[in-house]
Amino acid sequence: MISTALDAIPTPPCSQLLGWRVLDARPEDSWIRIGFEGKPEFRNPAGFIQGGILSAMLDDTMGPAVFVKTNGRLYTSTISMNISFLAPAKVGPIIGEATVVQLGKTVAFIEGRLMDETRPAPRDGHCECAAGGSG
Repeated sequence: MISTALDAIPTPPCSQLLGWRVLDARPEDSWIRIGFEGKPEFRNPAGFIQGGILSAMLDDTMGPAVFVKTNGRLYTSTISMNISFLAPAKVGPIIGEATVVQLGKTVAFIEGRLMDETRPAPRDGHCECAAGGSG
């Protein structure tokens, strides 16, 4: 596992619920890959992972991309997030990838996507985040 600034802070309970874990990161490229667990408890009546859960996974991929890029100097608060659900997600491993597209003094623009093992990039998102100091 790669060492990142995320190693220095505890994993939030909401991230733990989602099965969140860093799989890979390239801070110099403004990129991160996060693993999640699509649990049976997250299914909607159709049997797929509920869209709100997928949105939380995507949000919990894009924010950490800024934190890792800035070596822990900036946390983010989501201002807006636009998500396109291109295919349903099934129970099992879900992988999130995010790239910081632009980082200003107060706003970051991030692109992210979620994938499962059978379909690449079924859910894409774009996020604007307020960037603030960590302490």
